[in-house]
Amino acid sequence: MTGDQSRGSAGRTEIPGSPPPELGDLVRAEDRLSFAYFEHCVITREDNAIAITRDTGTIRLPAANLGVLMLGPGTTVSHQAMVVIGDNGASVVWVGERGVRMYAFGRPLTHSAALLQRQAALVSNTRKRLAVARAMYQMRFLNEDVSSCTMQQLRGREGARVRQVYRHWSELTGVAWDRRTYDHEDFDAGNEINKALSAAHTCLYGIAHSVIVALGCSPGLGFVHVGHERSFVYDVADLYKAEISIPVAFKTAAKQPDDIGSATRHAMRDAVYDLSLMRRMARDIPRLLGAPVSSSSDEDGGTLELWDEKVGGVPAGRSYADEEEEMS
Repeated sequence: MTGDQSRGSAGRTEIPGSPPPELGDLVRAEDRLSFAYFEHCVITREDNAIAITRDTGTIRLPAANLGVLMLGPGTTVSHQAMVVIGDNGASVVWVGERGVRMYAFGRPLTHSAALLQRQAALVSNTRKRLAVARAMYQMRFLNEDVSSCTMQQLRGREGARVRQVYRHWSELTGVAWDRRTYDHEDFDAGNEINKALSAAHTCLYGIAHSVIVALGCSPGLGFVHVGHERSFVYDVADLYKAEISIPVAFKTAAKQPDDIGSATRHAMRDAVYDLSLMRRMARDIPRLLGAPVSSSSDEDGGTLELWDEKVGGVPAGRSYADEEEEMS
């Protein structure tokens, strides 16, 4: 009898492999492997690890240590592999042959909704939302005071800053630069530097998405970006592009590798590690939302309550029928 067919004492089909980990046992977002990319392979589950099989052999990765799994063309993934990835809170990014991407993610690495509620409250109040947006821009303009700038003024400054960053790295690396042009539907339509930028930014988006979800925040509730399911992902990623993905793209393009996408991803992984990016994101996001930075991924136990308009929350799991009768 195979593992898929084995049954427990209650007659239920047992899931093969180790039982799902307890939340407190999961590796914190900032301590995980930033991302791994695979294509033309078969991915299956072995206990609480995933096994990646290619023509060259099989490698195994503990799912609990993985931040983002990027899957390229020709990838087949088993159902149980996705189960263990989801149980361990990793994010999955499908990268299509023509640059089409789709995100999926596992559970947060916290039971608490406190940070999500704070995010929703801030983004729903114009004054508070503007304060968070200004704080995000302040991280990019360290020697300037942007506390009184409007969003229009901030967008203008940011546009000029990014153009200057592109020119700087073009001059430094000797890579010709005109402008950022790319086709979401066709990765190969761009020139080498634009391909490198697309590959580097995709890695950065995946990492940001993974940390945001791990902290229990919503990828869709952005402060600068709005109207998209990954608005907050773009907000967070933009904080680090000038420091990480843009330099990596230009340096990689200058080397003229045969496969610009693969070379860029390898360079990004090294840069993410060297600059402790995941650790920084895990601290920058709560700070921007005005929340304390926890040393634990689940310091708040996330007690389930029922909302009350007067006191905020009352205990769940009990009947309030008698109280209602007393009040009536």
